[in-house]
Amino acid sequence: MNFKESHTLILNNVARFIDLTELEKQKYISLLAEVKVKKKAYLMQAGEIAQYEYFIAKGCLKVYTLDEDGAPHISMFAIEDYWTGDMASFMTKEPTRYFIKATEDSELLGISRSNYGLLFQEIPKFERFYRILYQRSLISYIRRSNHGISLDAVERYIAFKKKYPKVVNRITQKDLAAYIGITPEFMSKIISKVNRM
Repeated sequence: MNFKESHTLILNNVARFIDLTELEKQKYISLLAEVKVKKKAYLMQAGEIAQYEYFIAKGCLKVYTLDEDGAPHISMFAIEDYWTGDMASFMTKEPTRYFIKATEDSELLGISRSNYGLLFQEIPKFERFYRILYQRSLISYIRRSNHGISLDAVERYIAFKKKYPKVVNRITQKDLAAYIGITPEFMSKIISKVNRM
């Protein structure tokens, strides 16, 4: 994908919530950085301060933390037309706890903290766009937390497949297990069981 196609994709994403003039579209695009991340490379690591919020134009990334034993706990997968980053670190300038790693060669568009502020000054309607984006992110986080408490592993897997059908075949079973919160061996049994249902 070339970055012109990436620009079309992000403008279509924005257009779901706000209308932009042609001039505003050009201004927005001019504030975005074009980023390429190779498979297995890190976009961000724990301890860093998030400098950008990212839109995925192509590829797949996983967002995760490590527990005290060094085991990963994946909080989300981000594919085309998704946003990723650590909003808390981006806003507070405090170090992140998250790792963001590409599971495929990926192409992203990023907005820096300084350009983020400039965007709101020059095109105030973007405050509405990012408010909606962050509200949806918070709702998704709350639902995921509730699923972790109220659903068993089979139900969590079925819910994941239903909600993210475009993701499930692009990630490893090991990563899926880290997202569901079980061992890869148990994940294998669950997949077999669900496939027989």
